[in-house]
Amino acid sequence: MSVILDGKSLSQKIREEIKREVESFTNRGFRAPSLAVILVGEDPASKVYVNNKRKACESVGIKSLFYHLPEDTEEEKLLGLIYELNNNDEVDGILVQLPLPKHIDQTKVILSINPEKDVDGFHPENMGKLVGQIEEGFIPCTPLGIDILLKHYGIEVQGKDVVIVGAGFIVGRPLSLLMLWRNATITVCHIYTKDLKKHTLQADILISATGVPHLIKEDMVKEGAVVIDVGISKVEGKIVGDVDFERVKEKASAITPVPGGVGPMTVTALLLNTLKAYKRRFSHLISTIKP
Repeated sequence: MSVILDGKSLSQKIREEIKREVESFTNRGFRAPSLAVILVGEDPASKVYVNNKRKACESVGIKSLFYHLPEDTEEEKLLGLIYELNNNDEVDGILVQLPLPKHIDQTKVILSINPEKDVDGFHPENMGKLVGQIEEGFIPCTPLGIDILLKHYGIEVQGKDVVIVGAGFIVGRPLSLLMLWRNATITVCHIYTKDLKKHTLQADILISATGVPHLIKEDMVKEGAVVIDVGISKVEGKIVGDVDFERVKEKASAITPVPGGVGPMTVTALLLNTLKAYKRRFSHLISTIKP
């Protein structure tokens, strides 16, 4: 029987630590950290994600500013709002919920966010810091959450064969860079990979982020591998991941559940990035605070 990597309970523990740290600042007269969240349109999944992020902020004392724009919002209007938030000293982090409506250039939007407030970690400046292994940058939230989860459970990455299924901009690509930073040997599989099973069977740590329900079967997993399931889908009204959990858990040494695994860690990583942005802005004053 494999170890269940419980992201929900770990997230709760970390959030309690964040809450105490935020209180240590506000009790000394500092304003609370603040995160501006922008949602364009009515995508149901995006609404759920944004609501979860706002609730998480409130639970730790981070102020959440919510901007819900209509589906047909012009690109220039969205860029104008981001410009205002970039220049608002009361805002520490800016998050634009993806995906955006098709008429809005996602790349242009990401580039418009001040890298110092880019708590999603998608701006090229922050991606470049990830490549350069520069700690001061913001690591994208899902890769960061996975990294924290692995460390908490004492799962060594250095020297291991890490196979990532999914080469997306939000998870796969930045996660591969982070795992390389941790001295793993990386294989990234994608839609053009010829023999997926051949690669997954080599994995000491197998991470799937495709959104394809039950893509990863028992016969695709090496005995004793660690399996991280980033995918989330709804099948017949039930939330499932990329991994056939019930069968794979009998073969893996450790595995994340869906829900309750990577998802909560992603939101908690967002809170950590927001707190990091806040502390950086007030570093010259916070350094004078005694614990």
